[in-house]
Amino acid sequence: MLAHGMKAIREHLASMPGSSDVAIEKLRDAYDKAEYVFQMPEGVGVESVTAGSVSAEILSPEGKQSGRTILYLHGGGYALGSPRSHRHMAANLAVAAQAKTVLIDYRLAPESPFPAAVNDAVSVYQWLLENGTTASNVIIAGDSAGGGLTVATLIAARDRGLPVPAGGVCISAWADLTNTSETYETLADADPMVTRESIMRWTQAYLSGSDPKTPLASPAHADLTGLPPLLIQVGSDEVLLGDSRMLAANAKKAGVHVKLEEWDGMIHVWHWFAEYLDEAAQATQSIAAFIASHTR
Repeated sequence: MLAHGMKAIREHLASMPGSSDVAIEKLRDAYDKAEYVFQMPEGVGVESVTAGSVSAEILSPEGKQSGRTILYLHGGGYALGSPRSHRHMAANLAVAAQAKTVLIDYRLAPESPFPAAVNDAVSVYQWLLENGTTASNVIIAGDSAGGGLTVATLIAARDRGLPVPAGGVCISAWADLTNTSETYETLADADPMVTRESIMRWTQAYLSGSDPKTPLASPAHADLTGLPPLLIQVGSDEVLLGDSRMLAANAKKAGVHVKLEEWDGMIHVWHWFAEYLDEAAQATQSIAAFIASHTR
């Protein structure tokens, strides 16, 4: 069991073996064990559904809900992760926002490379609209690869002529698959989770030969005109800090209302450790406030 505080979390992460040479099946299994490590918040119902053709879970906090819906896209480099790995994190957000949260099990690389994840996310969004959810009450959110996928889904929805959701939330987003930000070098010693070596493994698996600047793969390079407001949260001690800054600058240039929060001393997707880290709960509350301010 983890101890409390960022120092203890860093020590725990430092004791774990590297992932560069571990078989992907083993990494997936280890990632999904999060459902046994982290507790779910009390009073959250879990319903398994098929949203269009995509498996998903609907997380419903008890009590009066806001009428808002969060479409949550998990991280894991497009190759790892599932509702099992991210249920606790999405449920914490559901409770904070008092919102129904749809956590999807999109197809993973390398078995299903780009653009499978984008197509699955858009398919679930369409399913929500077709089943009575209004776009003005939907927020798309995600972490790491899911943060980049969040923006890609917004772009794809815009380009397909769908009603654009009320906003997007990007947590420690992997949004530039060229992986050339200077923060890969300047923050390499500060980041206990992500390295350029590991990120290149997932890049190759996901892109499968596609141009890394393809807009729906690297939304930091896309035309973001017409997108809804964005909240971008990133830790000051993660190598993907440069991705978030680039994404925010690109959004601002396109006329998108964007709020960039850089959390001092935080690491990649620190929200994951909400049971043990006060800043994780605080960041989740900030997301809930953004959701409340941009939905009806």
